Amino acid sequence: MLLLCLPTNISLETYLHIVYKTIESYHMAQQTSAGQRYLQTFISGFFVAVPVTVTILDKLAYVARVEGASMQPFLNPDVGAQSDVVLLNRWSVRNNQVQRGDIVSVVSPRNPKQKIIKRVIGLEGDFIRTLSYKNRYVRVPNGHLWIEGDHRGHSLDSNCFGPVSLGLLHGRASHIIWPPNRWQRIKPSLPPNREPLDAEEDDE
Repeated sequence: MLLLCLPTNISLETYLHIVYKTIESYHMAQQTSAGQRYLQTFISGFFVAVPVTVTILDKLAYVARVEGASMQPFLNPDVGAQSDVVLLNRWSVRNNQVQRGDIVSVVSPRNPKQKIIKRVIGLEGDFIRTLSYKNRYVRVPNGHLWIEGDHRGHSLDSNCFGPVSLGLLHGRASHIIWPPNRWQRIKPSLPPNREPLDAEEDDE
């Protein structure tokens, strides 16, 4: 996942207003081929011209382009199409306030220079039936999360490296903001059969 800087000298509301106006202009410009070429050039620069080495950022939010297939089909559903760009809310996780089903950005336990985007499957204290971890069942320790990619078998997640410390939590994805036809608010949702187990069920 590549991180793009949210300017720190404007408010989040102003930034979102700019994005909304950009999308509105995009649809209007599609009526002419010249306008479409101009908007495509502008949008490309708007989202990808910022050096990817910038790791920011603002205390409220930032935007990130999602690369790879680990969160398909929810993110980047069309192979070969434009990558989704998401708004990541840092303020909402300042006190580790996340819930099951949230999509979050965390610092990779394998590479501290990278950030990965996954779905929260279990909170501290939850019993999880793992998919390919060394233990079939895991109780999530205090101060940790269990995270997974939606695309099973194509994700480097807790099934590879175990529970993730809350200290690595970086932001919660609140909206898909690009491309325009993908604009939506992201609501917490767990994949089928990935709910935490009851302690009694785990003991069976």
